[in-house]
Amino acid sequence: MKIGFIGVGNMGKPMARNLLKAGYSVSVYDLMEANVNELAAEGAIPCKTNLELAASVDVIFASLPNAAIVASVMAGPSGVISACKPGATIIDMSSVSPSSTRKMAKLATDKGVNYVDAPVSGGTAGAAAGTLTIMVGADDAVFEKIKPILEVIGKNIYHVGGTGLGDAIKIVNNLLLGCNMVSLAEALVLGAKCGLKPETMRDIISVSSGNSYALGAKLDKFIMAGDFSGGFMTDLQYKDLGLALESAKEVAMPLPMTAVATEVFEMARAAGLGREDMSSVIKVWEQLCGVEIRKGE
Repeated sequence: MKIGFIGVGNMGKPMARNLLKAGYSVSVYDLMEANVNELAAEGAIPCKTNLELAASVDVIFASLPNAAIVASVMAGPSGVISACKPGATIIDMSSVSPSSTRKMAKLATDKGVNYVDAPVSGGTAGAAAGTLTIMVGADDAVFEKIKPILEVIGKNIYHVGGTGLGDAIKIVNNLLLGCNMVSLAEALVLGAKCGLKPETMRDIISVSSGNSYALGAKLDKFIMAGDFSGGFMTDLQYKDLGLALESAKEVAMPLPMTAVATEVFEMARAAGLGREDMSSVIKVWEQLCGVEIRKGE
């Protein structure tokens, strides 16, 4: 089985590398030629265009920044869907709305191409280690066909239903992450204003009912260390909250907590924190309240 990978950046590159290590033939394309060349040096087949890649493989992975870019790559007379072999499968790992995915899936089905949404959780570390959680929206038969490939790049593979539902569960998950992060930031700064040390809050909350993934993953490594480089960018978390709000509008559901969290992340972006880890949102409260949550303070 020949595999193609479109978008070999921070997430796509390590995933493509793991497929190469597993012995698959992997063709790659990215606007950043250096990324393509790096993988070519490890055995990947470099492609000059998306169309060249699509015409030569059986399964195409895509890891792209947003729905607009996914549509521009996939749709239209010069899009990937039109260049695919009949019976080929496209696996979109981008974080987009379910409705966007279903539009692409309709175009693909009309061309005799399978379209799967398979967003991931686990970050660049999980991509490198091959331990990602992958949330798959696909027909049963298509899922069984691609499952062995997904198991190369992920540890926890969940088939959550038909096309679009992988994106839906990713949105739900990241809604909770974003809201939890904003709540954690508020709580930590409140504690500091009341005179608590960061270590005291960490030690007690981590074994109490207020514990969360956000606390475990972000407090020591980023916030208390005062190092907000790497990690999951504020801009990306903001985008994911926006996807939740967009999806809620489509089903006529209010999301007041998500809306507030989105505004806090917007404040962080306005403060120039968009490229920093999402935990940098705490700086909004730190600057307002004149405290910092740092180790030993």
